[in-house]
Parts: sequence; structure tokens; C-alpha cells
Amino acid sequence: MTYDIIEHTADIGIHATGEDLSEAFQEAAKGMSSIMTDIERVNKTEIFKIELESKEWDELLVDFLSELIYLHEVEDVLFSDFDVNLNSNEIKKLHATVKGEKIDMDKHKFFTEIKAVSYHAILADPVGEVKVIFDV
Repeated sequence: MTYDIIEHTADIGIHATGEDLSEAFQEAAKGMSSIMTDIERVNKTEIFKIELESKEWDELLVDFLSELIYLHEVEDVLFSDFDVNLNSNEIKKLHATVKGEKIDMDKHKFFTEIKAVSYHAILADPVGEVKVIFDV
């Protein structure tokens, strides 16, 4: 499992891989969080469950990462641990447990604010590869 940060004109992105698509989603979430803060400094004291459905894997990736941005903004939380399970019949489904902690301005370092997840150049390949660009 791995992720790489992609430099993009006025934006930033992630290219992530895993043994399967679930791991690639996890790595994308980890990469997104690492763009925002030093995830090594984020404890795992807050737990959130996320369940989403979509017709397409790329839409599910955008929905998942957008939900993390939403929780970050609304709950004032940073994330550092991601457990993602995907399954598919006719509808693609995501079940995730994400862990982090409330923002502590004295403890956490902030790097780049992510405003949204873009559909531009999105990739969610079932073999275990994702690519996503973020609006910053």
C-alpha cells in the first residue's frame, strides 16, 4: 500500500495503490489527511462510521473523501486511521471506520486546506489503484 502526492496546477492530488480497491481508498484518505496535517501527531480517540453507496467506484471515492472533509469541518476533527471495506453487487458499497481526534491548535500542525474533491482526472480501478485531485 502506498500513496504519492501529485502536483497539479493550483491544486494537489493523490495517486494511491493497494492490494485491492479497499486498501487504495484507505491510502487515498491517508494521503489526503497528510496533505492537511502531520498525521503522526493525530491520536485515534474519536471514531466515526461511514456508510455510502454509489453506482460507480469513482463516485464512491469522491463521496468518501468528501465525507471526510465534511466531518473535518463540522466536527473539528483530524483523521489518522482508516479501515475501509468495499463490496459490490449492483450497487457499490463502502463501510468505513475512521479514527482521529479533535483539533488542538497547540498540538497539530496545519499544511494545506482542502476545500473539495474534484472529478477532474479521477480514477478508481478495481485492481487497487486510485487517483484524485483536490481543490485547495
